[in-house]
Amino acid sequence: MITSKVRKSNIVKLLSVFLICTLILGLMITGVFAASSGTKVTAQLSPQIEIVLDGEQQIFYNVQGQEVHPISYNGSTYLPLRAIGELMGKNVNWDQSTLTVTLDGTRTAAKTSGTPDTNAKKQSVTVQIRPDFTIVVDGTVRNFTDANGDTVYPMLYNGSTYLPVRAISGLMGCSVNWNSATSTVILTSAGDSLVTDADSFNQGNGGANGTNNQTGQTSGSVISVETAKSKALAHAGLTASKVTFIENKLEWDDGRQVYDIEFYTSDYKEYDYTIDAVSGNVLEFDYDAENSIPAQSSSFDNTSYIGESRAKEISLERAGVSASQATFQKVKLDYDDGRWEYEVEFRSGDYEYELTIDAVSGTILDYERDFWWD
Repeated sequence: MITSKVRKSNIVKLLSVFLICTLILGLMITGVFAASSGTKVTAQLSPQIEIVLDGEQQIFYNVQGQEVHPISYNGSTYLPLRAIGELMGKNVNWDQSTLTVTLDGTRTAAKTSGTPDTNAKKQSVTVQIRPDFTIVVDGTVRNFTDANGDTVYPMLYNGSTYLPVRAISGLMGCSVNWNSATSTVILTSAGDSLVTDADSFNQGNGGANGTNNQTGQTSGSVISVETAKSKALAHAGLTASKVTFIENKLEWDDGRQVYDIEFYTSDYKEYDYTIDAVSGNVLEFDYDAENSIPAQSSSFDNTSYIGESRAKEISLERAGVSASQATFQKVKLDYDDGRWEYEVEFRSGDYEYELTIDAVSGTILDYERDFWWD
């Protein structure tokens, strides 16, 4: 009897161990499948958003020649990574065993062409957020963050891997701007941009014949922003130590690349120059008399004004944003409607803030908050 009881006890123990192992194995398998499927979220397919790179609108296609559109999610615009690889002049490889997208080498294949999807419309779609995907560029694993420093992951939709525009601009070495009036994302390459060999636009040395494919403009090497600033200062008869620059932007205008250079002097006289980005010639210039000291004022006394630092503090307090969460785009003293005002612009997370503050009292005269990509 004792032997029988011992055998039964051993059998029970073995069954218990077997069941526990089976349960653990099941949980592990479930976890693997859960990880492999990513996190499903609802996003917006956004064909109405235009992507302009160095003055030329971009249309993206997958390898089957089907147009792939921008996707809006959590306040950010996502773009297809393989098509971006084409613009960067790199080969794009997918490794199923390691879930890795690799961009490297010099691309030899032609840019993918296709038929534009004229029937596309804005609609809700289900996408997957894929923290298990790895992005490797020229042998380096790349991780991406949003404006607050929080990690963002690749997105998967209909077989295409997407990354946010902020991440894309970092990979390409571009500045990025958003035109809410036209729903346009504007990417602008620096003079030594990684994408000077892309098929879809022409910058610097241009195409094979040195001619811009979009406008027919014959172009040479684009001058640096420092050279453009020097040209503007020389024309104004000023030196860099006497001015504060508030904008130095390379853009397309009337079929050619130009630098928009803005600066003001210690007595708050504002200058606005348009410099040809190839020749360095001054195309347009403007002196804003409205921003000079009023005729009735014999001097500009900084102690009478709250100062830029206080204007920033007031703006952050109104928005409920800490200094560590904000990236200031502009803090500018202007004279308007008979009074001095600070114009303050900054971004935090998915929002862009614009405020006008009385330069003497610190009173907020105007406040706006908009989605940075909307």
